[in-house]
Amino acid sequence: MGACCGPSRPDRSPTKGAPRPGSERGPGGPTPTELAALAARAPADLRLVGLPGGTFRMGSEDPAAYPEDGEGPVREARVAPFAIGATTVTVAEFAAFVHDTGHRTDAELHGSSLVFGGLLDEELRRTCPAVVATPWWRQVDGATWFRPEGPGSTVTDRADHPVTHVSHRDALAHAAWVGARLPTETEWEYAARGGLDQQPFPWGGVREPGGVPRMKTFTGTFPDGPTRPVGTEPATAFPPNAFGLHCMTGNVWEWTASSFGPRDGRPVLRGGSYLCHDSYCRRYRTSARTSSTADSSLGHTGFRLALGHGDTAPFGQAR
Repeated sequence: MGACCGPSRPDRSPTKGAPRPGSERGPGGPTPTELAALAARAPADLRLVGLPGGTFRMGSEDPAAYPEDGEGPVREARVAPFAIGATTVTVAEFAAFVHDTGHRTDAELHGSSLVFGGLLDEELRRTCPAVVATPWWRQVDGATWFRPEGPGSTVTDRADHPVTHVSHRDALAHAAWVGARLPTETEWEYAARGGLDQQPFPWGGVREPGGVPRMKTFTGTFPDGPTRPVGTEPATAFPPNAFGLHCMTGNVWEWTASSFGPRDGRPVLRGGSYLCHDSYCRRYRTSARTSSTADSSLGHTGFRLALGHGDTAPFGQAR
């Protein structure tokens, strides 16, 4: 579990010369002009959708589920009324936070982040160390939310894409600045299902209705033979579910406020990403889950915001 979907930050000393608290922003960050330009593209208001809450059947015992991830058993869960982001937090919205606070992400503090090797240029693929268990992940010095594929890359043309390379701690800091929080895992699944009962996708039971993709995942032969471009799409790239929420599965994994299990304090990630492929990872479903350490940052991981009082404990496995 987790190694392919949410690998944790390698146990390695920070890059020599990487910034520390109290120091200047590192080379992976934007210039003041770039930051101000991105921040100016953020919407003035939060795009939250209010949901009534209630009881729903959480989890899955479908053959496509991963029992070892704790997807089952199916159990009744109750959610209080709350609001949740119509999309994940975008690059522009995160830029507004950084512009206002000077926040430096864990990726900047550590000096590196994890990037899918297929997105790197030839030199970086050759020189950046691979994660041993999942060699398609490379530890790239200088990869940050602003430079998601490392030195030479930029998000200046991706203002409406989900922000990535943000750790759980970065997500919590942004939420606190906004005056919001992260959704609990139960809230997230309730929202993702869009009022449907025990369906694997936010729109129903068919992955591609009429042969039309409804989420961004990896197509072709993983990891070296994609048939479509790899990487994030705009946060509203696909039609919303019945609750008005975009990209609850695919595109990027999303941090939640919940812990993975009673003896595992790692934060839960939900939703799958543009790297999910059924040959090795079917976690692009409404019930699927994984986790990573709170300081980990990855090129396929972001978050969305929530407001409300939270959820009551499910009848079954606690979240």
